Amino acid sequence: MPIRLKLSFWRTIACYIGFMIKQELRQLIESRVRKEGLVETGVKGVQLFRITAPVPCAPAVYEPSVVAIVSGSKEAVLDGRRHVYDSSRYLCCPMSMPVEAGTPTASPDNPLLGVLISLDTRVMTELSLSMEGAAGVCRPSRQAPQPAGLALARWDEAFTGALLRLLQLGDSPADTAILGDSRLREVCYAVLKGEAGNAARRAFGVGNDIARAIAYLSSRLTEPVTIDDMAAQVGMSRAVLHRKFKEATTMSPMQFVKAMRLNSAAMKMARGMRVTEAAMAVGYESSSQFSREFKRLYGQPPRQWSQAGPHAAP
Repeated sequence: MPIRLKLSFWRTIACYIGFMIKQELRQLIESRVRKEGLVETGVKGVQLFRITAPVPCAPAVYEPSVVAIVSGSKEAVLDGRRHVYDSSRYLCCPMSMPVEAGTPTASPDNPLLGVLISLDTRVMTELSLSMEGAAGVCRPSRQAPQPAGLALARWDEAFTGALLRLLQLGDSPADTAILGDSRLREVCYAVLKGEAGNAARRAFGVGNDIARAIAYLSSRLTEPVTIDDMAAQVGMSRAVLHRKFKEATTMSPMQFVKAMRLNSAAMKMARGMRVTEAAMAVGYESSSQFSREFKRLYGQPPRQWSQAGPHAAP
């Protein structure tokens, strides 16, 4: 058989195997998530979800995570750029990011089914540093452009197989307790090796200045934070921080601060918190200033927006 035909044959076989694994993943999720919402798996940081109604894009804050969809599609909008992901590409968000997220195509006949994996800083950092120290793996230059804060990656063989082995633990509490952490670690390693690996390694490995600046900011949403404060935390000048921050998030540091606060407030209002309380909870002393900035960003006053619903999405 000619080499070209052999390659085509094995690609076909690989695609078929990948398809069958995703079908098994879908069956596993369908059997465990009977109702709308999120379900714990028994492995810390790993949840399954089902959504059966369309949800328009609404303000959200994505924490460091991986979202893998096995049925349907989901989208996240960052500074006007749409990221659509489904069973062909998963989403990796290595840093906390203010986005607009939704499930506009979900329905009872075509539910959104997937897995939400929170990325543990300790595990991701250990793996990133181990990879950087391994033979043949180059440490990224501090001068290299910052990778985007949201990355889409192809479901390659390593990620698909590792995710299946992780979810198969759900049938046995003993297996989950004993093997859960190691199976989750395998999934994280597959992410770091995959197409989103550059963004993830830069966020958790050496040279993670912007990720550290964002973590500093995220823990201080109720406090006044300046560019000088953020720059001092990561040992950069204001100008360098501004440039690298915009490369990673598409926003200036102060735009990012405002988006994080407003998105966090919007999520609180979606869960029933009053407008004034939500404004104070994210550091606004003036509810009128909060209302002006919220309307400028989302096109509606916060009270009107919170009554429109639904807004929640994993």
